[in-house]
Amino acid sequence: MMKVLKGFFAFYINSSIHVALAVLALFAITVMEYDLKLQKELWAFVFLGALTGYNFVKYAKVAGLHHRSLTDSLKTIQVFSAVSFVLFVYLAFQLPITVLLVMVGFGLTTFFYAVPLVRHKNLRNFSGVKIFVVAFVWAGVSVIVPVIAAQSPIPGDVLLTFFQRVFIVVALILPFEIRDVPYDSLNLKTIPQQIGVRNTKLFGLGALLLCLIFEFYKLWSDVAFISSLLSFCVILGWMLVIVRTDQNKYFASFWVEGLPIVWVLLFLLFEQILEI
Repeated sequence: MMKVLKGFFAFYINSSIHVALAVLALFAITVMEYDLKLQKELWAFVFLGALTGYNFVKYAKVAGLHHRSLTDSLKTIQVFSAVSFVLFVYLAFQLPITVLLVMVGFGLTTFFYAVPLVRHKNLRNFSGVKIFVVAFVWAGVSVIVPVIAAQSPIPGDVLLTFFQRVFIVVALILPFEIRDVPYDSLNLKTIPQQIGVRNTKLFGLGALLLCLIFEFYKLWSDVAFISSLLSFCVILGWMLVIVRTDQNKYFASFWVEGLPIVWVLLFLLFEQILEI
């Protein structure tokens, strides 16, 4: 039984289900913050888009080079991703054209993150760009897409939320950057490679501080949202402080990546407390 559970957990992480739920959680935060009304198909569309996008980025090159000698687990992930992509395309026909156009923009950014764009280099290989490309896509999908889908205007508060989300995703990615220091090519010039692990942690804490400062420039803020945002930033900040290059196997890929889900739960908890 334990072996089965470990296999299921490994598939859950490696097939990008966990990261897709994290993206969906950030999407949910925006929906709750601005009290948006969205069709249920969009939720599934965002989840499946994140899942297939991440699996494409992670496994496209490996599958292309070793398609005849893929492990059983990777073949299973390929089939799972293919089915998810078919459902993703089906759901696309249920959504407004404006939403699809915006998603295409973020989708192309994800595509060129893995596929060569200029001089045999993809966006991931441009020095120092990788982390900000991911943050831009996550922020766009989780903030801009739901607002446009709800046919709401994009006022200054939404733009502040977008930049807050960029800062948050950058901070979420830094534990992965620190983890990969011993393995990343020096040509990538990741933030830890350029400024060191200690300064990378300070950079992440600075990004979270900016995120909190931006909240005070909004014209309207919900107490439950502010409370959950502060709690989330404290937890993520603590994880940034304790992260190491020789971290536990699932420290970043499960605990850190799952923090947006914790944020949603905190938001719901504070809403319930304030209603009492």
